[in-house]
Amino acid sequence: MGRAGCCCRGAERLASPSLVHRFRPLLLMIIALCCGAHIGQCQVATPQCRIQKCTTDFVSLTSHLTSAVDGFHTEFCKALRSYSACTQRTAKSCRGNLVFHSAVLGISDLMSQRNCSRDGPTSSTHPEVQHEPCNYHSRTQHAHTHSHMHAHTHSHAHGHNHGHSRPVYLFCGLFGDPHLRTFKDSFQTCKVEGAWPLIDNDYLSVQVTNVPVVPGSSATATNKITIIFKPYEGCTDQRVYQAVTDNLPAAFDDGTVSSGDPIHISAGAEGATGKVRALWISERSPGRHVELHAGYIGVTVIVRQLGNYLTLAVRIPEELAQAYDATQDLQLCLNGCPGGERIDQAGHLPLPLSPPALGLQVQQLRRPSYSSQTQASPYGAAQVFSAEGAKERCREQLEVQDIYFHSCVFDLLTTGDANFTMAAYSALKDMESLHPHRDRWRIYPRGAATSALHSDSQPTGLALLLLCALSVALM
Repeated sequence: MGRAGCCCRGAERLASPSLVHRFRPLLLMIIALCCGAHIGQCQVATPQCRIQKCTTDFVSLTSHLTSAVDGFHTEFCKALRSYSACTQRTAKSCRGNLVFHSAVLGISDLMSQRNCSRDGPTSSTHPEVQHEPCNYHSRTQHAHTHSHMHAHTHSHAHGHNHGHSRPVYLFCGLFGDPHLRTFKDSFQTCKVEGAWPLIDNDYLSVQVTNVPVVPGSSATATNKITIIFKPYEGCTDQRVYQAVTDNLPAAFDDGTVSSGDPIHISAGAEGATGKVRALWISERSPGRHVELHAGYIGVTVIVRQLGNYLTLAVRIPEELAQAYDATQDLQLCLNGCPGGERIDQAGHLPLPLSPPALGLQVQQLRRPSYSSQTQASPYGAAQVFSAEGAKERCREQLEVQDIYFHSCVFDLLTTGDANFTMAAYSALKDMESLHPHRDRWRIYPRGAATSALHSDSQPTGLALLLLCALSVALM
């Protein structure tokens, strides 16, 4: 099928011996993964060489493992032995294949680093997943595994697979004046004064209430969030969470902090390991940062208070977000703001021509309790910002001039409230924590997208070339 090797010959001198020694197993695994997935220009496996399947099976066996969980070492070694056995079975047909030899060396190094014996038990290619009806991840993984096995068994009879696929997650965020990021990654700035539904489906309802920020401006901000976790038979009854400015509780309306039977989780975005309830609340910073985890439906909600206003971030499985009827079609996260409520112009956010006259007007809008809660903050008083002054303040927290940066500038010019700088920064970090697709994180204002995205794409291509070069050096 052609000469074994990689397209970037001669680049092996780029590899630092110390770095190669330290990261060699990881690099080899990455090479096996990226080349097996037809990424980059390295040689890929031939139809007879089954190294791609070996690597895919290894990833499947280890993707759920975390070093914080008991038995990690044992399970990881079993998966490595299975990976090694798979490479041995396909060794003859993979002779001279770069991906294959990279994987073999990576397995050997990882076994040595983890003190895994060559002989011992191996993992099943299709491990039986513990089925927990009130754990969305377990429930969907169980369905995916069994539908995959069923489809494989009957592939000749049916020709294709109609089974379950792995769940797809969506993200929605709201912050500032307010700025909305929808499930489709559309970024909008809206008026939406009063109560508006962000999410309303068969499992979850999220409603926000927005109030004017500055007299004479159409900009509003969120001062109340109501979240309803609807009953789910066998897992939880209905729970209501409500946050208002200066009252960010660490409990539901009935005083409880959890609901449902215990479920298993692994360390991750939820910040916990072991057993938790099907629905539970985590107070990350008293009165400032609360997270709600609905493990039975795979939903995570982050609520914060910054200054006088609230921010919200939600991650939800797509299949649940789409579970609604015709009476529930007004959902800002799903369909965005109505055209008459938009402040931006098709994604372009026009900045105020001149800063508004704030002074006493802004001060009168502030609650008496606000000063006591933010007295340690340098952003406690309203100010009048010039365009350059607003940009300079936003750069203190936001290095990349994406839509979060421009939203920050807009908010400072509109309100004079420097707390909106932290609101934009926190919204960005919450998005990075919950948004499932890293390649969609950055959204740039119209006109800046091409150059910005181009500059972001360069490191990816360079990284693949360096990996290619390092693999040659390691050979």
